[in-house]
Amino acid sequence: MDAKLWSDMLHLGVPVLEKVLRPILVYAFLVAGLRLAGKRELAQLNSLDLVVLLTLSNTVQNAIIGDDNSVTGGVIGAATLLALNYGVVRFLYGHERLDRLVEGGADALVEGGVIRHDRLKGELITLSELETAAHKQGFASLDEVERAALEPGGTVSFVTKKPTIETMRHEELMTRLDQIARQLRQLGPSLPG
Repeated sequence: MDAKLWSDMLHLGVPVLEKVLRPILVYAFLVAGLRLAGKRELAQLNSLDLVVLLTLSNTVQNAIIGDDNSVTGGVIGAATLLALNYGVVRFLYGHERLDRLVEGGADALVEGGVIRHDRLKGELITLSELETAAHKQGFASLDEVERAALEPGGTVSFVTKKPTIETMRHEELMTRLDQIARQLRQLGPSLPG
């Protein structure tokens, strides 16, 4: 390989400080933008949301790299993003209230077995999308769900309904009656008639 090729590949087209500042500004914008857009964008609940996330990275690419297409510039930009993210995550780990402000809290979509249509509407999640998410986690229907929450990271978590004491007693009683009925059927032929 000739020296010009190496020079073109490694020569920065913009100052190092600019290469560091560009990813920081884009990172801050994306954190704020995704926070305002809601957790749904992170959940990728449908193909439209996935398309937005995929094109978002391409849209901000030039803002991060500027007029520089060098390998060195790319490495500096990527290293800045990785270091910045590591620093932010480490900082937020020790500051729970600030983390909640940045990440947001969980949003209950089902509470006490009751679907919160106002919350679904607020997060722009259809009932069909919630049912699909429940099916993916092994629930036959939303009737089995005690609580469902859209978590800050965009996942939907589900908690199954626990049977009430009355339901458990009823099932236990029915099991015992079935056992007695079986025993009576077995004894039936030997009983004097």
